[in-house]
Amino acid sequence: MLNPVKKNTGWRLFLMTIIGRAYPRVIGTQREKSWLFFEVLLPVMAVSAYVFVYRAMRAPEEYVGFVVVGGAMTAFWMNVLWAMSSQLFWEKQTGNLALYIMAPNSMMAILLGMAVGGMLGTSLRAATVILVGSLVFQVQYVIAGLAELLAVFFLAMTALYGMGMMLASLFLLLGREAWHLSNLAQEPIFLFSGFYFPVKSFNFWIAAAASLIPLTLGLDAMRQLVFPSGATLGFLNVYVEIGILTVLGVVFLAASKILLAHMERLAIQEGRLTESRR
Repeated sequence: MLNPVKKNTGWRLFLMTIIGRAYPRVIGTQREKSWLFFEVLLPVMAVSAYVFVYRAMRAPEEYVGFVVVGGAMTAFWMNVLWAMSSQLFWEKQTGNLALYIMAPNSMMAILLGMAVGGMLGTSLRAATVILVGSLVFQVQYVIAGLAELLAVFFLAMTALYGMGMMLASLFLLLGREAWHLSNLAQEPIFLFSGFYFPVKSFNFWIAAAASLIPLTLGLDAMRQLVFPSGATLGFLNVYVEIGILTVLGVVFLAASKILLAHMERLAIQEGRLTESRR
């Protein structure tokens, strides 16, 4: 008599789902090495343009470092926008969404696996941009607190990818508008998150509204921790920003869980997610 196959359930199923969805993205980045070239070259060119502008204006040298760090962090925003927020919409277009919904695993685990797999490739791209930009433009870093820096990065990524999972459900429910929303959100986020300048340059209320985007406070706190004059150009105290990032992470993850559950209920009740109404 054959032994019954042991099925993973609970946290084991959740973990195996994350690994299963992360694997294709990790392997995919290795197979298409030309993508890595363009994903690193184009951000470095954008960073270079801002660096030359700041030097032509004779801005403080720290602004060059701000641009290099901001240019590296754009990789994470692009990964969230295109590889997470729009992911369920594209899975629907290719016919995979029904399989995901019918599977016994969690939709959050599926999206989290995509995030983990995408984050590995994105981290390589971001690290390369920082390395090349720092060497070419001779950026100097003075780390004020390594533990705080790691905490800021982890909390910012948690909140950012939680936001990506939440937007994935919203984009799917909005149907074809997902493509337009993805395009619409790209440049405004670059502006209001302060990728290439201190967010303190805005007035307080605009900067406070922009802080709903996790990268805004994440970038601001990291710049305060790695540049000598970063604290004088920071929007809020680093510890306050760490607290806000923690709250944002909890809120976005909870909202993503609620929206994903709502989407699954619609799929079960209606048997489809129509683009015209959902």
